[in-house]
Amino acid sequence: MRAVTWKAKRTLSVETLPDPGITDPGDVIIRVTSSAICGSDLHLYELLGPFLAKGDVLGHEAMGIVEEVGADVRHVKVGDRVVVPFVIACGECAMCRRGLQTQCETTQVRSQGSGAALYGYTSLYGQVPGGQAEYLRVLRADANCIVVPDGLPDERYLFLSDILPTAWQGVQYAGVGAGDSVAVLGLGPVGQLAARIARHLGCEVTAVDPVPERRQMAERHGVSTLDLHDDMITELHDRTAGRGPDAVVDAVGMEAHGSPVAATAQAAVGMLPEALSRPAMKHAGIDRLAALHTALKAVRRGGTVSISGVYAGEADPMPMKTMFDRQLTLRMGQCNVQRWIDDLLPLVQDPADPLGIDDLVTHRVPLEEAPGMYETFQKKEDGCIKVVLKPQSD
Repeated sequence: MRAVTWKAKRTLSVETLPDPGITDPGDVIIRVTSSAICGSDLHLYELLGPFLAKGDVLGHEAMGIVEEVGADVRHVKVGDRVVVPFVIACGECAMCRRGLQTQCETTQVRSQGSGAALYGYTSLYGQVPGGQAEYLRVLRADANCIVVPDGLPDERYLFLSDILPTAWQGVQYAGVGAGDSVAVLGLGPVGQLAARIARHLGCEVTAVDPVPERRQMAERHGVSTLDLHDDMITELHDRTAGRGPDAVVDAVGMEAHGSPVAATAQAAVGMLPEALSRPAMKHAGIDRLAALHTALKAVRRGGTVSISGVYAGEADPMPMKTMFDRQLTLRMGQCNVQRWIDDLLPLVQDPADPLGIDDLVTHRVPLEEAPGMYETFQKKEDGCIKVVLKPQSD
């Protein structure tokens, strides 16, 4: 099969690899019909190289057709059209029963002190081959395949693998409802969907992003937007009777603009030999915190900051005095995809497309063009907001 593999920082290659096979009776093999490049994949492209090995297959947003089924699989059959959550969960442990699939006690990567294993996302999360490939081995298929009907294009369903439930969880964790005010920082794919979801739930939404094309997309869906500038927090306060939004969703994460010192430190760690860079990142790493600190300043007293953007630092400085004084609530974490599917499927299948899913993808390219699209996406060039890859075998 052909697959997108990691070679080095900012260097990927599409290579021919052996097709995956059934190695556990709970597995299935799918022929991938669509996969996507996620904003989280850009962290692999830029920062998390110390936890990758040459030849690792990337990608954690995939769907396709089941071609082979393990002996113990009961709820998925050959020919089913399925979406694969990026989280690999057992569906039976105490954490899964609580809807915390990212903390699955069966698939936790205990050797790294990490939560549930993830597809295509470094040795920190199990080094499981990802879905930017022609075929994918799906582990624990009965708990991790979302069977979807024919009749709608892949792109209506594909984002159930990650970004749509991630955005939904971000808004749910914000604890807002009709009439509340919400600010969304970052209008990449998750931020776009979070802003639309909050508006769908009746919130007053303002989204912030420095890229005009991203603001224009959000505005098409009734979202008020702001450019990223020095007076942005003042503007948010002015729009909310001087108090600030009831909640802020940080959909940016570790590579925020406006954090030059942290950016330099991240680059320096990335240049260390692997034996030094891994422990440095695990124990002394810092993130670019401009977006998170902006969220903490912007939200009203007693408000909530919900973090959907990925952070990876272990030595991040936080303004604890201010957070305590302002009585802020922080909620965060990898998305428990399986928990939210029942809420989201009706919205995805609604012919009216209430979340505007049909207006998100800006680039559709063959799998072979993935390396170039990673660069375009990272540089925010050509109006790039969401990339869907189509394997040649499709």
